[in-house]
Amino acid sequence: MKLIIINGPNLNLLGTRETDVYGSQTFETYFNELKKKFATIELDCYQSNVEGELINKLHEVGFSYDGIIINAGGYTHTSVALRDAIASIKTPTIEVHISNVFAREDFRHTSLIAPKCKGSISGFGMDSYKLAVESFV
Repeated sequence: MKLIIINGPNLNLLGTRETDVYGSQTFETYFNELKKKFATIELDCYQSNVEGELINKLHEVGFSYDGIIINAGGYTHTSVALRDAIASIKTPTIEVHISNVFAREDFRHTSLIAPKCKGSISGFGMDSYKLAVESFV
């Protein structure tokens, strides 16, 4: 099985960014733990702060991977283009959020990408990613 985690804007700052919301662990550290836990799965990751680069990555992997786990960050609530990219590919996609977006600001309560995803997971900290991997397994 071949899965990829795609992280959007500001997620490169995990571990230092708003640690009261996102925790103090870096994504790199968590990803290495995840790869060890799911050693039989080919697990890749990609991060960009640029919307077009995220779309290009979805197009690149959206016909050859078994699953995509996407944390689109702030683009979740604003990007019709990411929504259209997810709708255009064949690979099932799961939306993930570290925080519980429904317990935060009102504008975070709407996801433009969720209707095009297989499912959504939020509020379990970094383990939201693990739950998404487990759903594919």
